[in-house]
Amino acid sequence: MYVNPEVYSGPPADSRDPNEMAVYAFLDQLGISYLRCDHDYANTMEDCKAVEAVLGVPICKNLLLTNRQQTDFYLLLMPGDKPFKTKDLTKQLGCARLSFATPEQMKQLLGAAPGSASAFELMHDKEGKVRLVIDRELLAGEWLSGHPCFSTSTIRLKLTDFLERFLPAVDHTPTVVDLPWPEAENL
Repeated sequence: MYVNPEVYSGPPADSRDPNEMAVYAFLDQLGISYLRCDHDYANTMEDCKAVEAVLGVPICKNLLLTNRQQTDFYLLLMPGDKPFKTKDLTKQLGCARLSFATPEQMKQLLGAAPGSASAFELMHDKEGKVRLVIDRELLAGEWLSGHPCFSTSTIRLKLTDFLERFLPAVDHTPTVVDLPWPEAENL
């Protein structure tokens, strides 16, 4: 996978999907500084390792989940290298078994392409249908990263800007959970 070694501040100069450009415009409107890295389509966390090296920040895993009835939706943010087990999350949220939302639901709710969900797309969730869930471990870091609707760019910004400026502007309050590492379960 090719990753452009150059890091940019600000939106791309070339023409991109309107939903992606809306993310940059919204961050600019809020006065939130960010850095951007462009790359080939990053489909896996392994692909994101090269992006991590260029941006100098751990990549955040973003999962759009839904309940069995597909009436409740959750966007989970967690460390990219931490394994995800549904049972660990459902227990803490007090909900039934969760599964991955469909690509159509991701596009409809967040305006994101499959495999590209991130917290930045919450700006497209004007009706508040998606509940933001953050693993507490992410809150210990300085930065947050994610794709702006498409997995061909990754942006990073200060976690404090995300929590104190971005989330209030999109009217989402995170639910914080403590997802265990597998070795912690065996102690």
